[in-house]
Amino acid sequence: MNKKLRIILFTLPVVLGVGVYTILGTRCAAALGSPEEARKDKVILELMVRALNSSHYRPVDINDEYSNKAFDLYIKRSDFRKQFFLQGDIDGLKAKHYNSLDEQVKEQRFDFFDESLNILNERIAENRKTYEEILATPLEFETEESVELDPDKLTFPADTRAQREYWRKYLKYQVLARFVELKKDQDKEVASDKNLDKSRKSIVMEKDSAGTKIKTTKPVKSDAQLEEDARKKVKKNQDDWFDRLQKLKREDRMSYYLNVVSGIYDPHTEFYPPKDKENFDINMSGQLEGIGATLQEKDGKIKITQLVPGGPAWKQGQLKAGDMIRKVAQGDKEPVDIDGMRVDDAVKLIRGKKGTEVRLTVEKPDGSIIVIPIIRDIVVLEETFAQSAIIEQNKKKFGYIKLPSFYADFTKDKSAGRTCYEDVKAELIKLKNEKVDGVMLDLRDNGGGSLFEVIKMMGLFIPQGPVVQVKTKSNGVRVYDDNDKSAMVYDGPLVILINENSASASEILAAAVQDYKRGLIVGSSTSSFGKGTVQNFFNLDDYNSGNNVDLEPLGAIKITIQKFYRVNGGSTQLKGVTPDIFLPNMYQFVENGERDLDYPMEWDQVPTASYILWKNVPAYDNLKKNSQQRVKDNAYFNLMSEKAQQLKREKDQTEEPLSLKTFMAQKDKLDEENKRFKALEDPIKGMNVLMLAVDKKALGNDTARTARKEEMIKNLQKDPYVNESAYMLKEMK
Repeated sequence: MNKKLRIILFTLPVVLGVGVYTILGTRCAAALGSPEEARKDKVILELMVRALNSSHYRPVDINDEYSNKAFDLYIKRSDFRKQFFLQGDIDGLKAKHYNSLDEQVKEQRFDFFDESLNILNERIAENRKTYEEILATPLEFETEESVELDPDKLTFPADTRAQREYWRKYLKYQVLARFVELKKDQDKEVASDKNLDKSRKSIVMEKDSAGTKIKTTKPVKSDAQLEEDARKKVKKNQDDWFDRLQKLKREDRMSYYLNVVSGIYDPHTEFYPPKDKENFDINMSGQLEGIGATLQEKDGKIKITQLVPGGPAWKQGQLKAGDMIRKVAQGDKEPVDIDGMRVDDAVKLIRGKKGTEVRLTVEKPDGSIIVIPIIRDIVVLEETFAQSAIIEQNKKKFGYIKLPSFYADFTKDKSAGRTCYEDVKAELIKLKNEKVDGVMLDLRDNGGGSLFEVIKMMGLFIPQGPVVQVKTKSNGVRVYDDNDKSAMVYDGPLVILINENSASASEILAAAVQDYKRGLIVGSSTSSFGKGTVQNFFNLDDYNSGNNVDLEPLGAIKITIQKFYRVNGGSTQLKGVTPDIFLPNMYQFVENGERDLDYPMEWDQVPTASYILWKNVPAYDNLKKNSQQRVKDNAYFNLMSEKAQQLKREKDQTEEPLSLKTFMAQKDKLDEENKRFKALEDPIKGMNVLMLAVDKKALGNDTARTARKEEMIKNLQKDPYVNESAYMLKEMK
């Protein structure tokens, strides 16, 4: 075997976290590439499969079962809304390829890929004509009918007539929603006589131009005119989308197909073309730009998975994890519909020069649509580091530490970077000097990071002992211990805050604290994310033989190589960490976690490691009983529970009305309900959040850094989970 064909680990540290991965949206490309492209595709597929079978923690058999899964996953990701393929197309492809994709993968053939892409190209061209015809004439909103928007409840159309009917309803819904937006905006503008001219046919507008007020007018439009405007806007969005579909290159579409090949192994094993690998390296190095948000593409929609603390979106305050970005506009220009768009294409629209404005049309988990303006800026890395504050409640002081991720020094010059272990240690020492009565470590929305930082960090809270167990495919189980007795900094009452987005490395620390009974795990979800696997990068160029070096760079593949386990032997995979005390959250009924991804690895367990329970075990039963009573009597948590139920109803209601009367009644009812929930943004009474004196002194006259710190303090002042955690720490003391 050629020496370069051996598995060579890419020189990156072991990293645990929820990967930002791109899945296949509906795309169009030239089905047949050049001979050079075809040769490169074959080489990449061959090297990928070799790497997967030799290095993956749980290699899968490439057989008929694999073929069936790959076929279904590719169809799902190719046409997630079931808008393009007909049932006859699926049946024909299935008859030829359902049980043969395994042979095609082994032999580096792309029969299914090429044939399905040819069909998809034809259907996209046909449906472009369809939507253009439908949107060419006025739509009526009197008929009582509805459209199903949940792809899981839809089937592929039986024929072109059924497909046209789907497009008619789908486009009618888009136009209706836009029409209602335009009408409501106009109604607000004409609500007062001062906004109308004497003829009451024009709206008087005032614009500020270089400090000078300029009066302008625009006509009051009829419903027919507003409907026409809405139709034009929807058509423009469709035109933009179809333009992108028909301009996408074959190599882009091929990378999605290769991600289906790897995706059957597990959801975190992925192929990265050179440009995607470059983006990943940028994220790993901490060089962030844009609005400061982590995006994930799932079933054709761009979802916010995490906000960078201190970034423009985080400071603006309206964008949240779980939101779906539907459109992107450059300032006041016409927005671009990004449904079905790749993450990197969406990022290109969202990124921009510092000081410019991007407007995101966002769908909230409750189904409401809002436009969020964000001024782009350089994302300040300081806000991605650990920060602390003082929580005052009933004349007691408690320490608060926010840890956004388990970051580490990934640079060659180890003196140049920072590590979360050292930073948390420093914050703990500062809080001890403040003589706090307890500490809460906030791991909410912490997606993971360095395994070895977790191990060292646990040593800040215990004298010594095992922290995590790691199992490899061939070397069995290894126990990773904290053996530095002098490393323990804090031995007082401890609360760890987690939620549904706390993943991987966060789950290791929370699980260790829970197993040792070192502290209390408080969750705003019934469990954490549930990612119990470790990945590493393999550079495909390192596998490549001399005959094909002219094809490089080939890209890289991220492969799951290990699983980790709690010291009690259980895995966090799928199950996550169940909090000791659960507090109501508005998203508690929204599915989010490893179990919701395609083909996740299974839960299992290994033998328990030898460890000693903490000397002062919290009185869990009393703490839970008292917390439940406070939550029951707390108006905020009662309102939160109501909001959660509302979101569940909205989530379950996937069929939307297409008559204006019913649509407006439903929207008005939802708007009225949402007025009650504005109180959820009010500051918490009886709790004060303060900046540490030493931090205030260190900030000096740096107004920008001071403003960012004050923003964190302001947000904590509204956080009921921090307030309730302070009550628990007081009782633990």
